[in-house]
Amino acid sequence: QVQLVESGGGLVQAGGSLRLSCVASGSSFSRAPMGWFRQALGKEREFVAGISRIGVNTDYTESVKGRFTISRDNAKNTVYLQMNSLKPEDTAVYYCAAGSLPVITRGTSDYDSWGQGTQVTVSS
Repeated sequence: QVQLVESGGGLVQAGGSLRLSCVASGSSFSRAPMGWFRQALGKEREFVAGISRIGVNTDYTESVKGRFTISRDNAKNTVYLQMNSLKPEDTAVYYCAAGSLPVITRGTSDYDSWGQGTQVTVSS
């Protein structure tokens, strides 16, 4: 397992942008697909975006396609989530996670390391 620490959350107006970062400790970062998930108040945690081990393949939930971009820098053990054109419905705690399978998946049970989360609040 890896230790993950997210940063970059905050309060932003609708239409604004934020970039989330997630730094991993340990040497296994580059061997794991990475994912971003979010959990709004009173709702289940949901998949937002995923990226393959070397960053060639990505996957996004439909509601963020064209607005969010996931990327990773294996030399820095860091995965990013660039969020543009933010909407109030994007408000949630955002978590990064390291996958336990060799491919990108959307299920929370396929990720075995999680960060503590960072709050993103989008005002209308």
